[in-house]
Amino acid sequence: MYPTAFMPPQGGAPHVSSWYAASAGPLPSYPALRGDRRADVAVIGAGFTGLSTALSLAKAGYDVVVLEANKVGWGASGRNGGQIHPGQRHDPDWLAARFGEAATRKLLAFADEARLFQRALIADHGMDVELADGLIHAVHKARWIDDARRDAERQTTYWGRGPIRFLDKAETATALGTDVYHGGTIDPQGGHLHPLKFALGLARAAAAAGAAIHEDSRVLAIRHGAKAVLETPQGRVTADTVVLAGNGYLGGLDPDTDARVMPLNNFILATAPLDEDVMPGGEAASDTRFVVHYWRMTADRRMLFGGGENFTPRFPKDMTAFVRRHMAPIYPRLKDVPVDHAWGGTLGITVNRLPYLRRPKPNVWVAAGYSGQGVMIAPYAGHILAEAIRGVGERFDAFAALPCPPFPGGTWLRWPTLVAAMTWFSIRDRL
Repeated sequence: MYPTAFMPPQGGAPHVSSWYAASAGPLPSYPALRGDRRADVAVIGAGFTGLSTALSLAKAGYDVVVLEANKVGWGASGRNGGQIHPGQRHDPDWLAARFGEAATRKLLAFADEARLFQRALIADHGMDVELADGLIHAVHKARWIDDARRDAERQTTYWGRGPIRFLDKAETATALGTDVYHGGTIDPQGGHLHPLKFALGLARAAAAAGAAIHEDSRVLAIRHGAKAVLETPQGRVTADTVVLAGNGYLGGLDPDTDARVMPLNNFILATAPLDEDVMPGGEAASDTRFVVHYWRMTADRRMLFGGGENFTPRFPKDMTAFVRRHMAPIYPRLKDVPVDHAWGGTLGITVNRLPYLRRPKPNVWVAAGYSGQGVMIAPYAGHILAEAIRGVGERFDAFAALPCPPFPGGTWLRWPTLVAAMTWFSIRDRL
């Protein structure tokens, strides 16, 4: 099964000590499931995907139960970098070379729908999520600058994205407050938000629409049949339909998903409030490393910096030091600033970094494997699952047609294989 770090604790666990949990305001409490319950749809996981699925189905009149092992937004949805990446995980030319131009334009249209869908959720439900616009992609190798310039122009003029603007070295240094990058691009349709506030807002909206949310209700097993029975420590749900929405925390519930969605740990720190406005434009940023660095300033003037994956069975003992060594070369003047919070979390990745939307059984649906870009795509994926359950399958079918091969080596050997591959790419980044 999974290495220890990828398995959530047995029984309900509180939110990790993150800046998100400290700044989200009062954290709501939803009761654990007790006794037997009947439902039209049982959703496993109260993150972006599960809550969006529940909201869309509850609004359509379905009786929906959401089962969360810990707390709403406890997993990647409440711990990630908060960055909104527009478009797909791969650039349009990569997609077109593999799937053709027509399919690529459809996927880009879906990505734009996902962006607008997220904005509508925030506006329609009055969510205070500290939404900000702009995403900078910083180039860390000089020889890649010409490619970045051409790519920005092609994505804008040929593929109709953005408009994405190229930044030279001086413009990048001004925007980021560091001169270590050789240039970059800026996408005004990207941005960032407070992910835990967004998850909590989705939960409030789903509950108001009639969905029943149960925290501290880990699904221990699923008995499949014409109706599925989901066993939890203190109760069970019998449902016509099951939605698997736990992303990197689904281990053991569906073999097909286990084979194709790999849990991977990533780490973030939040400094104490800073005297300087490091990034005056307020954008989020990430760079061109394969093992990517990503960062932004928070509303209360902290540097929130993410960097470094973990390839051992457990989180680092000193997560502050682990992330600081990634931040210090980019911002040497911040290498000794106090850090108020440092935390880790688990995301789900696929071999080709494309999202995994499938129907492994006639009454079981899954969406996972967002590969670091779930802030925008995961709520939309939940909506797509809800559409498909209601019988509208165009969007689901388009995503389900995307190839998602299993990781080499099967469930037992995929993790050491990934460790070897990611270690190689990490070394390549440094060299």
